[in-house]
Amino acid sequence: MLLATFKHISSKNADYSAAEAYLTFEHDEFTMKPTLDENGRLIPRKDYRISTLNCGDEDFAIACLRANLRYGKNQKREDVKSHHYIISFDPKDVPDHGLNIDLAQSLGEKFCKEHFPGHQAIVCTHPDGHNGSGNVHVHIVINSLRIEEVPFMPYMDRPCDTQPGMKHRCTNAAMEYFRSEVMEMCHDAGLYQIDLLNGSKTRVTEHEYWAKKKGQLALDEENAVFAEQGLPIKQTKFETDKDKLREEIRKALSDAVSFEDFAEKLLRRGITVKESRGRLSYLTPDRTKAITARKLGDDFDKTTVFAAFVRNAKQVRTKTPLVHSAPTMQDFIKQQNSVSRTVDMEAAKAKGKGYEHWAKIHNLKNASRAHVLYKEMGFDSPEALAAACDTARCDAAHAKVDDIRTKMKSVEASIKETKEFRDYVLNYHKTRYVIDELKTCKNEKARQKYRDEHDSDFIILNAAKRYFDSKGLKKLPSYKALQTEVEQLIKEKNELYNQYQTAKEEATRLDTIRHNIEQTLGRKIEHKQEQER
Repeated sequence: MLLATFKHISSKNADYSAAEAYLTFEHDEFTMKPTLDENGRLIPRKDYRISTLNCGDEDFAIACLRANLRYGKNQKREDVKSHHYIISFDPKDVPDHGLNIDLAQSLGEKFCKEHFPGHQAIVCTHPDGHNGSGNVHVHIVINSLRIEEVPFMPYMDRPCDTQPGMKHRCTNAAMEYFRSEVMEMCHDAGLYQIDLLNGSKTRVTEHEYWAKKKGQLALDEENAVFAEQGLPIKQTKFETDKDKLREEIRKALSDAVSFEDFAEKLLRRGITVKESRGRLSYLTPDRTKAITARKLGDDFDKTTVFAAFVRNAKQVRTKTPLVHSAPTMQDFIKQQNSVSRTVDMEAAKAKGKGYEHWAKIHNLKNASRAHVLYKEMGFDSPEALAAACDTARCDAAHAKVDDIRTKMKSVEASIKETKEFRDYVLNYHKTRYVIDELKTCKNEKARQKYRDEHDSDFIILNAAKRYFDSKGLKKLPSYKALQTEVEQLIKEKNELYNQYQTAKEEATRLDTIRHNIEQTLGRKIEHKQEQER
C-alpha cells in the first residue's frame, strides 16, 4: 500500500453528497464512519484540495441529481450511481521529487478531464493516507451518467458510449487502459511508479489490508501493556494468515527442484498444493477452501514457481565451493550500507567547532568500518579493494544507465508516433462518412452547402489523408491494433523505467564506494571513463 496504486470503487448510493462528505470531513479509518467532536458535529479534514467539473454553478450532488432526472437514469436501487477512482502516489515522491498536494490536485484534474469527459465529477486530494504513510492521493468521483457527447475514448467498446444519457462502464479493458495512463502520467511528471499492468509479487486485497491494520493496532496495544509490566515482547509485527502462508511457500520454494519436491516440503508444514487447469492453489489445515495463487501474488503462481524449480536445479548442478578471497561486488554493495559517505573536513570546519568535532569522529568510524569490511571480504589492502571496484565496474554501471536511458527515449518516441497514427486513424473513420454523403448530393449547390455545413469534418478527414500519404500507406491498420501497440510500448517503457531506477541506484552506490576508498587511500582513483572525458 506504500507504492503508487490505482483502484476503482463503484457505488449504488443515491446520496451523492455522501461522497463529498467523506472527502471533506474526517472518517474513522476502520469503520469508515464520520468522526464527530464532543458536540456531535463533523470534523473537517485539516488539509485537502477539492474542485468540481461539469457541474456549472451547482454543487456536485445537486448537479448529478438534475442530470439523472433529465435522462431518467439512476432511479433504481440496483443502479450504479457513481464511480470512485483513487490515484495514490509513492510516499518517496514527496522528498525526492517535490510532490505536494497542489501538484497532485492539478494532475488529478487533468487526468479527470482527459479520461472522464462529459461526466460531472469531483476531484479531491488528501496529503496523507489513512495509514499515515505519507502517500499523497487523489480521489476522482464521477456521476455514472454522461451528460455531453464526447469523442470515442480508447477504453470504450460500444459506439453509443460517446452519447449523452449513456452510463460509464468500468470494464477490465478500461482498467488496463487507466492503469497504463496513470503510469504514463507518473513518468511524464517525473514521479516514481510501479508496473500496474503486470501484477504484483505480493497481492494484498482491501480485506487483508484492513485485517493487517487492525491486527497490528491490537498487537501494539498488547505489547504496550507487556512493556509497562516489564514482560518480554515476543512479536512486534502482526502477520495475517496469508502472510504466514506466503512465508511458508517461500521457504519451501527456496530449494525445491521439482513440483513433487515442492509439494512434499509444503506437506511437512501442513500445507497442500494443487495444480488445476494451469493454476496453483494452496490449502492450509485451518481452511476448507484453498487459496488461489492469484490472491497471494505473482510470486506464487505456476509460472514463477516452476521457474524457481529450474533455477534451483541449475544451482545444484553447478554448485562449487565459494572462494572467500573473491567476493562479488553485489556482496560488497549489500555490506556497504554500514559505511556512509565521508564528510569533507574543509566544509566541516566552516560550520563550527562542534560540527568539525563530529565530522572527525564520523570519518574515523567510517574508515574503521571500511577497513574491517575489506578485511572481512578477503582483501589485504585498500588498493586490492580499489582494484575490485575500479574502472570496469563503475564504467559498466554508468554505461548501463546511459543505455537504458537511450532505450527509454527511443520507446517514448515510438509511443508518440504510434499515438499520433492511432488518432489519425480514429479521425479518419469518424469523418469518412462525409465523402459518401457528399456523393448523394444532386447538384453543385447542394454539394457546396454540404461542404460548408461539415467544413470541420472535411478538414479533419483531409488532414488524416495527408498524413497517410506522407507515410505511403495503402492499407490502414485497425484502431484497436494501434491501441494495443501503444499499451505494449507503455509496458515496455515502464519496464525500462524500473530497470533505470535500479541501475541508477547501483551506479550511485558504486560512486559512494569509490569516494570512500579514495578517502582511505588519500588519492584519486583513475578511471577509464574519466580519462576518456
